[in-house]
Amino acid sequence: MKPQYRANSLSLVGAVAMGTGVMIGAGIFALTGQVAELAGTLFPLAFLLAAIISGFSAYSYIKVSDKYPSAGGIAMILKKAYGETTVTGAAALLMAFSMIINESLVARTFGTYTLQLFNVGKDTALVPVLAVGLIVLAFLVNIAGNKVIGTVSKVTAIAKIGGILVFAVVALWAAKFNFQAAQASSATNGDPAIGFLAAVALAILAYKGFTTITNSGGEVVDPKKNVGRAIMISLAICLVVYLAVAFAVGSTLTIGEIVAARDYSLAEAAKPALGQYGLWFTVAIAIIATASGVLASIFAVSRMLTMLTEMKLIPHRHFGMPGDIQKHTLVYTVVAAGLLAAFFDLSRIAAMGAIFYLIMDIIIHWGVYRHLHEDVNASRKVLVTAILLDLIVLGAFLIMKAMSDPTIIAISLGGIAFIFGLEKLYLRPARNREASVSDNAHS
Repeated sequence: MKPQYRANSLSLVGAVAMGTGVMIGAGIFALTGQVAELAGTLFPLAFLLAAIISGFSAYSYIKVSDKYPSAGGIAMILKKAYGETTVTGAAALLMAFSMIINESLVARTFGTYTLQLFNVGKDTALVPVLAVGLIVLAFLVNIAGNKVIGTVSKVTAIAKIGGILVFAVVALWAAKFNFQAAQASSATNGDPAIGFLAAVALAILAYKGFTTITNSGGEVVDPKKNVGRAIMISLAICLVVYLAVAFAVGSTLTIGEIVAARDYSLAEAAKPALGQYGLWFTVAIAIIATASGVLASIFAVSRMLTMLTEMKLIPHRHFGMPGDIQKHTLVYTVVAAGLLAAFFDLSRIAAMGAIFYLIMDIIIHWGVYRHLHEDVNASRKVLVTAILLDLIVLGAFLIMKAMSDPTIIAISLGGIAFIFGLEKLYLRPARNREASVSDNAHS
């Protein structure tokens, strides 16, 4: 089967638009309330620290991608570091699943914000219905190909970034540009340090969309130069947007009010400044941001799963479907994201996404540190720093969740164990065949 990638089909601007499409779709609208709930009045700083940690994380991806640009880049990094092993396949699947989890997170956020236009309860069954509908629509657009995705991503990136910044400026204007932290309330509890670091772990999800660019590295124009540029530009744009919105929300609402409306906190923050018109405007931007986020993420996951299939690291079945592997992986991605969106709430989806992603990220850095740092000319000190930062925020997040929702930890860690076990069982016959061939060749 020939690869379904098209070299030079994504420009630098298109790659940045795709990266920001994933990041901003999840970061601001889905996570602001949850980060504020854990970090309290310091929640804008949680987004800042998350950006710094994401910058360290990006170092490994950029260094390897500069030398070995490839569609499905994360799978390529793992293969270079660990070979065709269980670790490579399982860690790549962790990344793929974390992105699928992100799609369901953003899709449910789409449903939650859309329903703010109507007088319905926040726990209505319409939220998962709208979420699944968006995922199916994104699938249909992805079938149309890269050019449609690139065009949609560029248009929506400009619209949502401009709209979000307008929201931030208007909200700050209503607060007389008082860049003050949100007022504390009884909504926050527990150890403040642990809560803040746990909030940083969640906020990292708002930036992990930069890996979308890595996964499409083989399709970016002049990838050795533009993959790294696209990643850093995307991170910088998102940091500016996140801080502007965090201060705008914090200047308008108390922490208690943010937490009470944590699934739609930006819509709630727009009301004091612009009333009903502010609500409509914010919901419109949220719809654009979340829809483009799901679209860009499904694009990247399908490429990654296709590469893993071509590397023979994961099984593949057609199930009677027409078309190539890429179309099949799109179907698998949409089905998995739809199931998560239908049966898990935003808090649990975000928790699973953070755990999956941070563990995968640590595996990436460790592999580059142990096996690739000389080949790609990477600093071991920077790699160790990236690993330690990930371990600190992951540890804090697990402690926090162990106290509030131990079930989701069990589900997440059980899922990770299942993925590693499945990969080991799948790869064992292939290794046995290779060993048999090697023995026969030497007999």
